[in-house]
Amino acid sequence: MAHEDWTVDRLHVALPHSASRQQLLQDVNLTPLEDLPAVLDGWALAAEQLEAARPRIEAARAHMKTRGALPDDLETRDVTADILRDAEPRQGSRDDRGRGAA
Repeated sequence: MAHEDWTVDRLHVALPHSASRQQLLQDVNLTPLEDLPAVLDGWALAAEQLEAARPRIEAARAHMKTRGALPDDLETRDVTADILRDAEPRQGSRDDRGRGAA
């Protein structure tokens, strides 16, 4: 799907986990209007990367199901630190929730 074809609904459907779908909706609802295009561009890029990786993901699932292990060419690593680092700006913006339009 071309980058300009994404809508919030299509992004929501394209995300594989409820936590990421919820984060998308939270980002859309809590982001100032002037920053929203950049936030949506980031989500569209993530969805495009997931769509591009889908054939490889499905092949890995099939391999795991038949052989009980991931293919040798797949690298596994703990990404917990990356996720926590990426979540930091969002956690900081939660302090702004009490501020409304005057």
